[in-house]
Amino acid sequence: MKKVLLASAALGLLMSGQALADITIGTAGPMTGQYASFGAQLRAGAEQAVKDINDAGGINGEKLVLKVGDDACDPKQAVAVANQMAGDGVVFVAGHFCSGSSIPASAVYSEEGIIQISPASTNPAFTDERPGPGIYRVCGRDDQQGEVAGAYLIDNFEGKKVAFVHDKTAYGKGLADATMAAYEEKGGKPAMYEAYTAGEKDYTALVSKLKSEGVDVLYVGGYHTEAGLMVRQMREQGMNTVLMSGDALVTDEYWAITGPAGEGTLMTFSPDPSKNEAAKPVVDALKAANQPVEGYTLYTYAAIQAWAEAVKAAGSTEFEAVTKALDEGQFNTVLGNLEFDDKGDVTLPGYVFYEWKNGTYETISQ
Repeated sequence: MKKVLLASAALGLLMSGQALADITIGTAGPMTGQYASFGAQLRAGAEQAVKDINDAGGINGEKLVLKVGDDACDPKQAVAVANQMAGDGVVFVAGHFCSGSSIPASAVYSEEGIIQISPASTNPAFTDERPGPGIYRVCGRDDQQGEVAGAYLIDNFEGKKVAFVHDKTAYGKGLADATMAAYEEKGGKPAMYEAYTAGEKDYTALVSKLKSEGVDVLYVGGYHTEAGLMVRQMREQGMNTVLMSGDALVTDEYWAITGPAGEGTLMTFSPDPSKNEAAKPVVDALKAANQPVEGYTLYTYAAIQAWAEAVKAAGSTEFEAVTKALDEGQFNTVLGNLEFDDKGDVTLPGYVFYEWKNGTYETISQ
């Protein structure tokens, strides 16, 4: 209903000779709370994209206005944010970060005729079970990430004891399950599979159990805060167990938690987009403004780039026209040339492995 009303209102303004209002878009993620470093990435990418687009003349003669929503990675708060975006007349959202937020929020966006492109939500259900058209992501999926991680475990830790733990979230459990499934499919036998509670500070009981079981590799399906505490507490108990996880460790806050204890941590993430030639002016601008370039900053920038190019192609911000352009187009972004498949997933290179060393993460040979 909203998309029809927006189209009608726009037509009425054109017929009356009035100037159209600026285009309002949004970004949403954990701007506060323990995952706020990722919210900062989304916000930095969105603000830079809006600035660059507006400096270049806007879209079809109109300027962009950015709304920022804080969901704190909480599903209920994410729905509230989505409804607020709808009330503010937002036509597009680059968000959310956590899969557990993006999935319920997508139902609101679909109902309200708002296009959603997540920079970071990797749970397969986000697109496999999307409530309607107009829902996309520019990042990979946990089943893709899990295949790469499972194969790496088999190839590099043959004969070692590998344990899998997760934080019970859509992201964490989904990632751990996908990785363990790939590991088992290739002949691996998990030494442990357990859940833990996100937000706790003391993982002594879990670490003691890992130690008693002689676990060599701990795969964590979860976020950097808990993973950082686990590796630190393992080192305090004299354990040399390797910690491996996924893309939620792509933040400098991980090393701030672990210090030298984080040395050797392995994680999967997409090829570093900051190395792309097309991204260099954006990276330079972000660094000059002392904004984060790591993690999902450039993914948020690319989500807005793709949507903006689709709007230009459609000649309108109207939902069906832009969705059609997104479904059929190819977009030159800071991530490279990308397009979306019939599920709304992006066609980009898959995951590679990184290792934390001396306070930063570097790509390692596969």
